[in-house]
Amino acid sequence: MTSIDLGLAGISLGAIAALSGIGLLVTYRTNGVLNLAQGGIATLVAYVFREMVVEWGLPIWLAAVLALGVLSPGIGLLLERLVFRPLARRRASAAESLVASLGVLVLILGITAGLWGLGSRSDAPSIFPADSVRLFGQTRIGVDALAELAMVVVFAIVLGLISARTSFGRQIRAVVDDRQLAELSGVPADRVAAAGWAAGTTLAGLTGVLLAPRFQLNPYGLTLLVLETFAVVVAARLSSMPVAVLTALGISILQSELRQFTLDGDAGQILTVLQSNLFIVALLILLLAVPKLRELGGGDSGATSSFSSRGAPPSGRVGEARYRRDYLGKLGGFALLLAPLTFAPSDLRSAFQVPALALIFLSMVIVTGYSGQISLGVAGFAGLGALLSLKLANGELFGLPALPGIWAMLVGALLVAPVGLITGYPAIRRRGLTLALTTFAVGAVVSRFVFEQPTFASGLYIDPLTVFGHALSDKAFYILELLSLGLGLLVVRNLHHGRLGRALLAVRDHSSGAAAVGVDVRNLKLLAFTVSSVVAGLGGALLVHSSYSFAADDFAPLQSLLWFTAVVVFGADSAIGAIVAAAFIVTIDVLAPAGSSTLAIGILALALGWMPGGLASAVRGVLRLLAQYLADSFVDPNQRAPRPVPVRISAVGHLPATAGIVGNTGLPGIGATLGAARSGHVTRWPLSEGALGPLAGAPAPTPFGAALVAAVARYAAQADQATRVSGSTNGSGSGGALVGSAAATGSAPAAAGTVAGPSTASGTGTGGGSGAGSDAGTGVRR
Repeated sequence: MTSIDLGLAGISLGAIAALSGIGLLVTYRTNGVLNLAQGGIATLVAYVFREMVVEWGLPIWLAAVLALGVLSPGIGLLLERLVFRPLARRRASAAESLVASLGVLVLILGITAGLWGLGSRSDAPSIFPADSVRLFGQTRIGVDALAELAMVVVFAIVLGLISARTSFGRQIRAVVDDRQLAELSGVPADRVAAAGWAAGTTLAGLTGVLLAPRFQLNPYGLTLLVLETFAVVVAARLSSMPVAVLTALGISILQSELRQFTLDGDAGQILTVLQSNLFIVALLILLLAVPKLRELGGGDSGATSSFSSRGAPPSGRVGEARYRRDYLGKLGGFALLLAPLTFAPSDLRSAFQVPALALIFLSMVIVTGYSGQISLGVAGFAGLGALLSLKLANGELFGLPALPGIWAMLVGALLVAPVGLITGYPAIRRRGLTLALTTFAVGAVVSRFVFEQPTFASGLYIDPLTVFGHALSDKAFYILELLSLGLGLLVVRNLHHGRLGRALLAVRDHSSGAAAVGVDVRNLKLLAFTVSSVVAGLGGALLVHSSYSFAADDFAPLQSLLWFTAVVVFGADSAIGAIVAAAFIVTIDVLAPAGSSTLAIGILALALGWMPGGLASAVRGVLRLLAQYLADSFVDPNQRAPRPVPVRISAVGHLPATAGIVGNTGLPGIGATLGAARSGHVTRWPLSEGALGPLAGAPAPTPFGAALVAAVARYAAQADQATRVSGSTNGSGSGGALVGSAAATGSAPAAAGTVAGPSTASGTGTGGGSGAGSDAGTGVRR
C-alpha cells in the first residue's frame, strides 16, 4: 500500500478516537468528572448491540437505534442520578468523583464478564457497509471512514454551537464554574448535568459499536483500547474540542503510516508493538510534555485525603487498654491468616494468592493512603518484580549468575526500586488528573512493551523454592508468604509512625502547607514511590510463584484500576483493610464464577459516596457509635445532656448561662451542670456518690464502669466548686442571672447588662464598666 492509502486507512480509527474524545470532553466540561468508565460503557453497549443482531436476529438499524438511542443515554442518566448527583450535592472532591467513575468501570466490567465471559468474539456486526468509494485514480476510501469522519464534524460543530451560542451553553458554563451559585440563580443544574452525561455515554456507546468490528470483542481488550484514546483529551488539555479531533486523526494516521517500515531483531519487535500501540505511547509522552491540565474545581483530583480517615498515631506512650486491644486484634488477624494451613491441599493453593495480593495492596496504602498520591500503575511494578525475580532465578538477567529462588525474589523486588524512582520523579512534579493518568500510562507502556514481548517474557520457567537444598512444601511456602507479608507490614508501620509518619500525613492532607513549614515534600513523595514499588515487586514475585506461571494478563493495566478501587473501598489508609481486600477478592474468585470479584468491588465502590473513607472508615464509625452507646448507658436518661455542640464563648470568658449546653470537655452532662451553676442553681452529677440512692436496686456496674463514673463525678465536683467561687466573686441573684461585659480600656464605654428573671441584680466588670438591670429586663448603658 502507498503512503496515501495508509493515511486514508488511518482516518477511520482516528475518527472513532475523536468521537471518544468528544464524549469525554462533553462529560468533563458539563460535570467536572473525567469519565474513566468510558471504556466499560463502550464495551457494554457493543456487547448488547451484537447480542441484538447476532443472537436475537434484529435488523442492524433497529439494534443501532435501541443501543445508541435508548441504552447509551439511559446509562448516562442512570449514572448521573444514582452515582454522581449525590456526590455533587455534598460537594465531594474531584478525587472522589474520579474514584466513583473507576467504580462504575469495575462494575460494568464485572457485569460484562459475568454475562458474556472473558473470551473473545469476532462476529461483531458493523453499522456501515463494507464498501469503498474512489477518490482519484486507484485511491479508494471506505464508506465507514467517510461516515465516521462526517459524524465527527457534525458532532463537533453542533456541540460547539450549543456551547457558544445558546442559553443552554451559558447554563453549562455556570454550572461548571459554581454549581451552588448557578442553582441559586435559577439554573437547572441537575438537568444540565444529566444532559452532559447522556451525551457523553451516547458517544461512548457509539465508539464501542464502531470499534468492535475492527478488533475482537473482549471485555478487557476493548475497554483498554478506549482508555488509550485519553491521549486526545490530554493533548486538548481537557478544554479544546478542535485540538482533540486533530490529535486523534494525527496519531491514527501516523500509526497507520508506520506499517510501511520494517526492522529486524529486537528493534523490529518494538516497531511492531509501536504500530499498534501508538496511542498509549502518545498518552505518556503528552503527559510528560504537558505540565498541567486545565482541570475544573481547583484541580484536586489527585488529593486523596478524602479517602483517609486516620490521622497520625499517638506519639506518646500507648495506654494499657489500647495496647491490649491492639494486641488482641493483631493476634486474631494472625490466627485468621494461619487458618489456611488447616485447609485441604487444593484450598491451600488457592489461599497462596492472599499474602501476595495483600503485599501489592499495601504498596498502594503507602503511596495513596500515607503520601496522598493516586497511582494507577501498580500492576506494572508488581509485574516487573515477578519478571526480574524469574530471570534472576534462571540466570538470564544481564549475565548475572542464577540465584536461589528466595534470594531471587528479594533481589528482584529491590531491583524494582530504581524503576519506581525513575517513574516517581516526573510523576511527583504533577498533580491531579495528570498524576493519575501518568501512572496509568507508565503501567500500560510497561505491559505492552515488556510483559507482552516474547523476547522478555517467553521461555520462563519456575522451579520450586528450596531452602538448603530441600524443596518447600505447600505449607512451608505459605509460611514464607506470611513472613514476607510481615516484612511488608513492618515497612508500613515504620512509614506511619514517628516523625516520618507525621510528615507523610502532612504531605497527604496539605502538601503546600507541609512545604511551608519545612517538610521536604518532593523527597518524601519519591520515598513513598520507591518503597511502594519494592513492596509491589515482592508481591508480584510471590504471586507468580503461587500460580506457578507468568502471564501478562495477570499484570494488565486494567488490573491496576481494579486493585486501586479495591484498596480505596476497603480503606486507602488501612493496612488491615488491604489484607481484607485481598482475602475478599481471592475468596470470591474461588467460590463464584469468573468476574464475580470485579462485580462485587464495583458495587462496593459505588457506595463510596456514603462512606468516603471506605469500609475501614465505616467500621471505625460504627465502633465509635457503639462506644458512645455504651458510655450513655452509665447516665440516667432523664439527666442525659445533648451531644456536644459548638459553643460560643461570651465576652467575659466563660460559658453562657444556658442549661443543656455541653462544654469543651465533650462529657455528657458537664455542660448542663456548668450552665445551671452559672444561673445560681447548682445541680449535682446524677451518678455521684450522694445521688446513687435511686439506683440502689440497679445492677452493680463493672469495674470499668465504676471507674468511669467516679472519674466523671470528681470532675463535676471540681467544676461545681469552681463555679461557686466564681459566682461569689462576680455576684449573683437568687432568682436571676446577669452577665456583664466591661470595656477593654477604662476610657471606652461599658456594654449594657442583660437581665433575666423577676428579681433585680447587678454585676460589675473590670476596667471601670458596669451593667444594671430592672424587672423589665432592660439594660442601661453608662
